[in-house]
Amino acid sequence: MSKQFEVAVVGAGPAGYHAAIRAAQLGLKTVCIDRWVNASGQAVLGGTCLNVGCIPSKALLDTSHKFSQAQSEFEDLGIMTQGLALDVAQMQRHKDLIVQNLTKGVAGLLKSNGVEVVTGTATLQAGKILKVTDAAGEVSTIAAAHIILAPGSNPVDIPACVRDDEMIVDSTGALAFNAVPKTLGVIGAGVIGLELGSVWSRLGAKVVLLEAMPSFLPTADEQISKEALKLYKKQGLEIRLGAKVTGSKIKKSGVEVIYEDGDGTQKLTVDRLIVAVGRRAETKGLIALDAGVVVDDRGLIEVKRFVKRLVRASTRLAMPFGGQCLRTREWKRGLWLPSGLRAVNHKSIMKWCLG
Repeated sequence: MSKQFEVAVVGAGPAGYHAAIRAAQLGLKTVCIDRWVNASGQAVLGGTCLNVGCIPSKALLDTSHKFSQAQSEFEDLGIMTQGLALDVAQMQRHKDLIVQNLTKGVAGLLKSNGVEVVTGTATLQAGKILKVTDAAGEVSTIAAAHIILAPGSNPVDIPACVRDDEMIVDSTGALAFNAVPKTLGVIGAGVIGLELGSVWSRLGAKVVLLEAMPSFLPTADEQISKEALKLYKKQGLEIRLGAKVTGSKIKKSGVEVIYEDGDGTQKLTVDRLIVAVGRRAETKGLIALDAGVVVDDRGLIEVKRFVKRLVRASTRLAMPFGGQCLRTREWKRGLWLPSGLRAVNHKSIMKWCLG
């Protein structure tokens, strides 16, 4: 028999856990389902952001910034730094401790607000039923009047550079290097690629970014893009625009990257390669065929604009509907959406987009 809840949230990232907490604060019986576990098999909440996204990347950015300052600026202040050295293992332990403390904090917030947490992979089925499979393969079911889908995202892979998670990695792998590579290639000069490139460049790597677009940060203000490009180049990053990667080979000497630019076919050999070309919604396996929810070829849930449906009841509040994957946007949505649930007719059905 299914466990019954008023609100079930799939995903415990910034959108999901904020939504679950807010729903519980409004007096709704709420469960939050998340699949993340650590190496010991223990549940770790916070989603991509806390575990392999915003938080660990900012921890490494902060450490690398301090290291760079110590190398180039401290002596001007009278602080001598002879013998300055980097302990990558300790840097990674520091990052992991920050992540651990914050994920524990999220668990404490959910518990203190009365949200029940279930660890497992959820699939939305017909009749507003969630099938949850835990790490041991055991299956349980959860029924809820309102189901909020906030599953997060995964790094985008490209056929030209197949990950081996050793020499060719995604953003998750790039956060866990156990040594600073002498040379590092990054495919994609967006936010993720620039952050990771900055980290390892400050720590001593020679970093080359390959960006397929002909302009730098094209979605940003033109003046900001120009100034940012100057700063990154001053930092030591080599950014090659209009460079479309077409293939790669793993060799003893490193990773050979083949790309096309305005001068034809080019090759670049680096010790390690990061693929940072974006992220896509993590909806694979999330929705059963009979659930009545349409997913497009990009993995995004097809929804109607929320404005026309705002006063009607919600049975599926779908977050992976497109746009950038930004923590600062998602937690606000998570806080906002449960507020309308107390006053709606639970028998109505709608698909609500939080755009």
